Amino acid sequence: MRKSMPWIIIAVILVFFVIGIFSSYNSFVNAEENVSKSYAQVENQLQRRMDLIPNLVNTVKGYASHEKSVISDISNARAQLAGAKTPADQAEANDELTTALNRLMVVVENYPNLKANENFTQLMDELAGTENRLAVARQDYNSEVAAYNKKVKRMPGALIANLFGFHEKEYFKADNNAKEAPKVNFGNSDQ
Repeated sequence: MRKSMPWIIIAVILVFFVIGIFSSYNSFVNAEENVSKSYAQVENQLQRRMDLIPNLVNTVKGYASHEKSVISDISNARAQLAGAKTPADQAEANDELTTALNRLMVVVENYPNLKANENFTQLMDELAGTENRLAVARQDYNSEVAAYNKKVKRMPGALIANLFGFHEKEYFKADNNAKEAPKVNFGNSDQ
């Protein structure tokens, strides 16, 4: 009986080790799925935003048909966002679209009838709500990425992550230009 005792101890230690590896692996799978789920919400809000933009552009076209460059910029930025695949590409395309939409808002200031248009006002309200939901979705996504990346980097998780191919995820980052407020000039030479 004494001779089998070390083998039993080794077997128990081995069982706990295997259970620990499975538990850690499953923890990585759960964290990775949380990142994917959060990213899907970012994509949902980006899609909602892209769906609202054609209606907004068409409404503006009716009032400001000679503002073709702004409308073209919005269409191009929207297409770039639709084709973006990675969080970094989507963040860059999102920034381009935001810049184009900001230029559109400057154009709208020159058309009081457009600003008073009920359809335009409703679309702008929907877009503002979507922008807020998008900001929350990006924040949630980045929180999940942070939690996941910590698991990938910390020991002993880093060993399990390397063993099973879990790698750091990209954050949805704002463009460096987003740190500065846009400069808007409504043609007043005093500003």
